Amino acid sequence: MSKKQKNTGGGNTIALNKKARHDYFIEDRYEAGLSLEGWEVKSLRAGRAQLSESYVLIKKGEAWLLGAHITPLPTASTHISPDPTRTRKLLLHSEELSKLIGLVERRGYTLVPLALYWKRGRAKLEVGLAKGKKAHDKRAVEKERDWQREKARTLKIH
Repeated sequence: MSKKQKNTGGGNTIALNKKARHDYFIEDRYEAGLSLEGWEVKSLRAGRAQLSESYVLIKKGEAWLLGAHITPLPTASTHISPDPTRTRKLLLHSEELSKLIGLVERRGYTLVPLALYWKRGRAKLEVGLAKGKKAHDKRAVEKERDWQREKARTLKIH
């Protein structure tokens, strides 16, 4: 169900976490399934998801997605009370999970959700193994990006 992944699949993207690439150095990526309720799947199909304030936490040997906001549709069932920011379980292989537990606990890595997308009709979450950036790292990355943009402009003109 969950394997290392290179790209997120283009038009199947539901939500991206652009802030994660700004705040962290992403060293490795993993694909995880999500344990969702019916109303959440319908909301995801309508594109009502947000990952900007979310994070992944490992508790008792399981990975959990916290803070992801899935806005319920107004046509949600009347006999349930949808919680938009509930904690959702991530579905990972046991060997991947044990590897991630070791890296997060011993080496100081963080697990950050990067993208939410559809794959073969199932919602998948791309989780990045990340290290935090310092303020000077962020400035250096921004300076390099600006330089590359300026270089491309001058080459295009000439």
